[in-house]
Amino acid sequence: MSTTTLVPKEIVKVLALEIAGGVDRAVEHWMGQIDDVLSDRELTSLGRLYAIKGIVERYKDVTGKELARVPEA
Repeated sequence: MSTTTLVPKEIVKVLALEIAGGVDRAVEHWMGQIDDVLSDRELTSLGRLYAIKGIVERYKDVTGKELARVPEA
């Protein structure tokens, strides 16, 4: 016999909003860093590329995951 605990819908809603808010803040953080690099007039095109590569590497390091690679055609 299994016991089931029902979670009130309001708690689920609050948790979902918290998770969504955290995801939004994380995306804003990483996209803000990329935007800063892209708008930096002191960087060359190659400098921008290296700076964005550094952001991606920090993202992978912080999250502990590799980005999915798009297969070449």
